[in-house]
Order: sequence, then C-alpha cells, then structure tokens
Amino acid sequence: MATVTFKNDTVCNLAGNEINVGDKAPEVTVVNCDPMLQNETIGAEGKVQLVVAVPSLDTGVCDAETRRFNVEAALLEGVEVITVSMDLPFAAARWCGAAGIENLKVCSDFRNKDFANAYGVLLADGPLAGITARVIFVIGKDGKITYKQVVPEITTEPNYEEAIEAAKAALV
Repeated sequence: MATVTFKNDTVCNLAGNEINVGDKAPEVTVVNCDPMLQNETIGAEGKVQLVVAVPSLDTGVCDAETRRFNVEAALLEGVEVITVSMDLPFAAARWCGAAGIENLKVCSDFRNKDFANAYGVLLADGPLAGITARVIFVIGKDGKITYKQVVPEITTEPNYEEAIEAAKAALV
C-alpha cells in the first residue's frame, strides 16, 4: 500500500487498486459541476486525459493547483483536463465561479468514490481519511496510463511542468 504524508508528520495510507504507468486505465464515472450533476468518464479510450486528483478545492494548495491547471489547459489542445476531488458539485461550482475556471472540468467523486478506489488514491487513514491524495495521471488515447505523479507531501504542489510535458507527449 502506497503512502503520503500530511504536514510532513502523519503518514496516510492510500487505499484502492494501485494503478501504474503502462496499466489500462479503469473506466469510471465522476460527477461534473458544470453542467451540474452530469456524469463524466475518466479512462475511456480515444482521447488524452490529464486527470488531477486534489483533496479539496477549499484549501490553498488545491486552489492554486487547479487555477494553474486551468491556465495550462487552455494551451493543451487535444487534452481533456479533469480535476477530481470529494467536494460536492455544488460547492465546486461556487468555487469555479469565484475562481474563473473555464478551461477544465471540475468533478466530484462523492457518490461512490469509484475514481479514488479504482486508481488507488483514496486516503485510508489519518486526519484526511476519505478524500483523495494529490495525484496526477495522464491517460493516452489507447486508454493506458502514460504518466503518474503521487505528490509525497499532500500540502505541497505537484511538478506542473513534468505533468504538462507528459500530457503533450501523450498526444503524439
């Protein structure tokens, strides 16, 4: 079982099915906040997806990360960028409106935690148990994972440049 830390102190175990580069991406459904409550599919073949899992949009790091990927998404023609959290779609929609999010899909895994379990990013214990770790996946057109970044300290931002380059590489 993989782990991440919270504030460099508490070790949090990740639950679910660990997915790695080269594996077939599980096809799961999450709930979009715009259009409200529309199902979105992660892991389908035929398109490149950059999937960004964050603990909660209501935290400073997740806020900054999602805003940054919103800017980067506008430059990634041919890549579907999806941010997934456990935030309710209604709260996510309010946050997106205030943050001016227009270039990516912001989705929730609140219903069944299908994404978090299928991709092995559910925090199993610790103070944040029940939400997603900070993880990025790139899924190629063939439906396979081409890139995975697990941010080892959940309160820090990911390596944006590496993730963006991986998404661009998956287009080729």
